[in-house]
Amino acid sequence: MRVQELILIIEDDEAISKMVSFSLHQQGYKTLVTSDIKSAIRLLNANSPDLILLDLGLPDGDGKGLIKTIRAELSIPIIVVSARHEEKEVIASLDAGADDYVMKPFSIDELLARIRSAQRRFLGLQPMVNVILCHDIKLDIEHHLAWNGDELLKLTPTEFNLLKYFILHRNQVLPYARILKDVWGVGYQNEMQYLRTYINTLRKKIEADTARPTYIQTELGIGYRFICEHFDNTISLEKD
Repeated sequence: MRVQELILIIEDDEAISKMVSFSLHQQGYKTLVTSDIKSAIRLLNANSPDLILLDLGLPDGDGKGLIKTIRAELSIPIIVVSARHEEKEVIASLDAGADDYVMKPFSIDELLARIRSAQRRFLGLQPMVNVILCHDIKLDIEHHLAWNGDELLKLTPTEFNLLKYFILHRNQVLPYARILKDVWGVGYQNEMQYLRTYINTLRKKIEADTARPTYIQTELGIGYRFICEHFDNTISLEKD
């Protein structure tokens, strides 16, 4: 029997939170439910959820601020579930560190699919090696950690998996649709705004000059190429 994953639901609409919680229980998940930011932080400090479902319109603040607070400490998947349909809200939520955005009204089957997809991205497909090095970028695959030189990078799960994907497919021209399918999952091939947003945020974290990137090169009209002339998968992390 699988270990029950714990999902934290942060939603101020009681009917929606009850429906989602019941449906998740039917699928074998455990849930914690709250309706505001203050109690959500308290639950996060007392528990270790595997995934967060987050509404943006909460009574004591905007959910995007909570995303940033969580991302300062945790890398677990965050899925926004919101009635806000504006593109700027989607982009701002992803920029803050959310892994996905589901618009209300939604079907429970769609939400469950998004949860499974986020879990797969977070766990990732583990290569045979645990540490890989590309120039100054070092990834600890097992612990989902990344460095640029001596700087520990603060990456969301999706940013980490995108960077890992690029390095494992280094020096190849990767079409937009292929990246979206392989990193986000089947059904995301046309979500270009997702890809553009994450490319921009990842460049800010690993490139010395985002206007003249040395790692993530744009292949106009096709996709991206990750430049990595010096690759090593034989290194190990030093023990303290």
